Amino acid sequence: MENTKRLEALRIALANEEKERDFYLAHAKRTKDPLGKQMFESIAADEEEHRKRLVDLHAKLEERKKWPDGFSLDVSTRVTAALNRLSKEASAAPESDDDDLAAVKTAIEFETKGEAFYARLADEAKDKPEKRFFSLLASMEREHRLSLEDTFEYFTDPQSWMERKGGRHLDGA
Repeated sequence: MENTKRLEALRIALANEEKERDFYLAHAKRTKDPLGKQMFESIAADEEEHRKRLVDLHAKLEERKKWPDGFSLDVSTRVTAALNRLSKEASAAPESDDDDLAAVKTAIEFETKGEAFYARLADEAKDKPEKRFFSLLASMEREHRLSLEDTFEYFTDPQSWMERKGGRHLDGA
């Protein structure tokens, strides 16, 4: 991929990561459900880490006019760990509401688009480090999407979700 196209793709990615981070932080403050709050906060932290790495990459690409040697993305997602921990701690039906459901649906759309965007950039990449970088971002967006789909199930059918996760039953059994 040529440098001008890379820089434009990174500008788009940065704008998306910032928009998504702000969305997740706003909904983390608004929701009363502990799992929803943890989910939104975890994904917001991931998106902020992505944003920081993209800012760094953008600066290096502008300076060097080529993919920087040795550039990698050393971040892990916090979402799966949060879901697993909360599935064991949950003891009552969630306090989710229609706004929580709408927020999760919107977030699933964000992550689906992000996953496709980064996968396309990976497909267009000519060198292996660039391909790996965008493939990793696509896989992280996929993990976010899957976790949000899991959260949507939790909000809509907490009993089944708790049984599937092996957590406590909501009836106290």
